[in-house]
Amino acid sequence: MTPLAAALQGSTAGAKRCCNLRRTHNREASLLHRELKQAGLAGLVLASCCITPAAAADHAWLDQKLLAAAKAEGGEMTIYSSTNEGEGLPLWKLFTDATGIKVNYVRGADAILMSRMTLEFRANKKAWDIAQTATINKMPPQELLQFDPPEAKNISPEARDPQHRWYGVYANYNAPDYNTQHVHAADVPNSYEDFAKHPEWAGHVSIDGTDNEWLKAMFEYYGDEKATKIIQDIVATVKPVVTDGHLAAARSVGSGEYWVGLNQYVNLTMNVKLAGGPIDTFALDPVALFFGAVGVSAKAPHPNTALLAANFMLSKECETFLAKFGRIPTRADVESNPPGIVAALNKKKVITVSLSPADEHTWQQKFNDLFKGQ
Repeated sequence: MTPLAAALQGSTAGAKRCCNLRRTHNREASLLHRELKQAGLAGLVLASCCITPAAAADHAWLDQKLLAAAKAEGGEMTIYSSTNEGEGLPLWKLFTDATGIKVNYVRGADAILMSRMTLEFRANKKAWDIAQTATINKMPPQELLQFDPPEAKNISPEARDPQHRWYGVYANYNAPDYNTQHVHAADVPNSYEDFAKHPEWAGHVSIDGTDNEWLKAMFEYYGDEKATKIIQDIVATVKPVVTDGHLAAARSVGSGEYWVGLNQYVNLTMNVKLAGGPIDTFALDPVALFFGAVGVSAKAPHPNTALLAANFMLSKECETFLAKFGRIPTRADVESNPPGIVAALNKKKVITVSLSPADEHTWQQKFNDLFKGQ
């Protein structure tokens, strides 16, 4: 067992409770999705018509003046999110239960949402209020409102955009993962160089086609020449399959379709593990870090509601809920699930990566040259 795997074991009983809760939420989300699809709705609308909003004392993030202003805007909002419905729908039900505000939840992949928001901005459409994605830092700054939510003081400093346009809701640490039925813990690499010692893995290793943050961290840690050589050796030896979608890739490693993920978001590996999948993570130097973040539209149709919802996303209530699914919190007062993940990862060299749109283009092209030209 690797040191990181040992640190992540946690309580078996706690893990079972998390798995049971996840299954309950998935059933609820599935029923909602089916009913709304039958009704012909384009989005997923969460309403709480019969529930009285909870007292503010139960929700430290809930500002009553801002709530009143939000309700004056019509009592509804739209969020664009890359978080799957199994987590997103029950999370926003908490918000609806506390405020009485309806939430139109539009889920899509990061790249699709980014393109959609840019097109809507150019067309001067007031289509969405807040967005929560892992790529919001790459959006053109004019598309995002500058704001300073009260709960931001409780998240880690590196999770706050210096320009106040986005704030980290959960941490995306990057590390390889593996299927524990196909690969023994004793056989996992001790460094990225060691991947080239496993020709038997050829065709059984995956990497998401947008892992440019991880690539940037590799070059920063090793230097251009050595990083290029290491990746070329990996590509020549294990012939990684370039996939589309990090959650799909994590599930594919958990199912055994792939034996090893060259890189993965640790929170997604934990999500599959907590659901009972035979999967685990192992940290290598460097560990790239960026954030699943929330931002407010510069053209939000419900600006006060957007500010209230963004503050909710940074709250202890929200991050505690997301941790049940393996999301790694940005707040020090919320424990990771399983416990000990952050401490174990921080034993490695963690490199925080925040790419501008221009930087993202440069590093994505370099990624394509190294991996897609194999």
